[in-house]
Amino acid sequence: MAAERINLNQRVAALKNLPEVMKLVWHAAPWIVTASLLLRLLVAVTPLGVLWVSKNIIDAVVRNVKTPGSVHAGQIWFLLLLEFLFAAGALVLGRAIDYCDARLADEFGRDVSLRLMRHAANLDLMLFEDPEFYDKLERARLQATDRVSLLNAMGSLFQQLIGLTALAGSVLYYEPWLFVLLLGCVLPAFAGESHFAFLGYSLAHRMTPVRRELDYLRTLGTSRDSAKEVKMFGLADYLHGRYEALSRHLIRNNCKLTRRRLRWGALLAAVGSLGYYGGYAYLVLQTLELKISVGKLTFLAGAIAGSNASLQSLFSLFSSISEQALFLTDLIAFFAVRPRIRSKPNAIPAPRPIRRGIEFCDVLFHYPGSENLVLRGLDFRMEPGEKIALVGENGEGKTTFVKLLARLYDPTGGKILLDGVDLRDYRVEDLRKEIGVIFQDFFRYDFAVRDNIGTGRVELVNDDSALWEAARKSGVDQLVANLPNGLEQMLGRRFEGGVDLSGGQWQRMALARAYLRDAQVLILDEPTAALDAVAEAEVFANFAQLTRERMAILISHRFSTVRLANRIVVLNGGRITEDGRHDALIASRGQYARLFEIQAANYR
Repeated sequence: MAAERINLNQRVAALKNLPEVMKLVWHAAPWIVTASLLLRLLVAVTPLGVLWVSKNIIDAVVRNVKTPGSVHAGQIWFLLLLEFLFAAGALVLGRAIDYCDARLADEFGRDVSLRLMRHAANLDLMLFEDPEFYDKLERARLQATDRVSLLNAMGSLFQQLIGLTALAGSVLYYEPWLFVLLLGCVLPAFAGESHFAFLGYSLAHRMTPVRRELDYLRTLGTSRDSAKEVKMFGLADYLHGRYEALSRHLIRNNCKLTRRRLRWGALLAAVGSLGYYGGYAYLVLQTLELKISVGKLTFLAGAIAGSNASLQSLFSLFSSISEQALFLTDLIAFFAVRPRIRSKPNAIPAPRPIRRGIEFCDVLFHYPGSENLVLRGLDFRMEPGEKIALVGENGEGKTTFVKLLARLYDPTGGKILLDGVDLRDYRVEDLRKEIGVIFQDFFRYDFAVRDNIGTGRVELVNDDSALWEAARKSGVDQLVANLPNGLEQMLGRRFEGGVDLSGGQWQRMALARAYLRDAQVLILDEPTAALDAVAEAEVFANFAQLTRERMAILISHRFSTVRLANRIVVLNGGRITEDGRHDALIASRGQYARLFEIQAANYR
């Protein structure tokens, strides 16, 4: 019983999503929504008009049969023309509604997808590293397009409600108890549909991780990136078997629910039909006893049939809408999520130029959901124009250091100052414009070369000279010049005509993005990891020139590159344990010297 109360509460709570959904729909296309509602209003009252005309035609014909010549032929022809106009008008209006629905679906899908993308871009990075949130995001992403049927359902609900009001009013006027009979017989079917709608949502919610794994397995089995290992390690059968087992589990659960829904749905639908046929039989008896005319029989029978169909459709639509509303819970909840890392109301612009530098003051940090400190009381200062290399073994917090400096995360404790002001006091957008970062796991955009470089500073995406200059600085200019379409050449294999690059070439493209940014702080996280020794030497030959008048932080495991920095900072155990130039650190025989010797031994 408690579980049923919870289910009912969740169903009712889901309906609270509808006002928010209507706001989304109205925002997407207000004029289309208005036109659709007006058209549906006209279509809804058309059946009542047709029934009224039919009643008058039949009564006129019966009168003329009983008393020939009592009805003028022109009256009959006028009524037939009127019925034709009602029927033809309903068909034309129906086509117009279909057009509005198609337009609304397109506009809604576009508008919600754009809002989804914009909202996701503003959320904290830590959310995207949380599997539970990522499940919610995946459901929200699908619901942005998969729930377009809800729009049609809500429009149809409005139309059926108006039509039912008109037809039910006629039935209530003549025989009120007939409508009560119809309503009583339809309610059980509605209750059953609502119950199974909730069960369907619950199942889909539980199966979200399974569906995500199925998508991942499908990608592994068909992706170019994984094809080499799948072939070399003979993973095809393993992936196939795992996918088959998971998909069978998913289908088995779906079939179990749909079989129950079929059995109970058929039984309750049969109960619903009793109301109509009971009322129809009563009207036939009334006509045989000459208590109502044949025209009135036709009118009331049509009104009862229409009311029954409208009731069935109304409750079915309501059940469908409540089910869709359940699925939209995650979309509404996603839009309700607010980022923690955002600009304060009185935030100030980032300084340009930077005059006093960057300072980490007793910075502590652990990732959400973990109590393990990655940085433990880290103190660090960097002057304007300095070039610093950050080294240390894997897992010592080098990339975390970068994320904190770019304010992708906020410190758990302590503070980070820029020109003596806490990073949290600056406008986030301004701050990030002054920081150019190329992460170790940089992204490969399946765009044209122009866009691949231009994403570093989108306002320059059409500035050819700026793009070529950034390409020259990263050493990718010759490659671009040799491509068939130059800056317009599509990269990657996702789209037709695309050209794939080697790992090192992609990395140079990412470096070009960083150089285009013209930021005051340049952070390169393993910028030459995919380059060979010759290419690496070329990239760093002009390192000092390219970072002139900028602050630069270089993270690298290659000690041949870190020697280019003014200072080398060693991270160990979440703290800075060594800080100095290469020769001094070698002489101190500390961790840096040990790591350098290990690497140097491989080249002897």
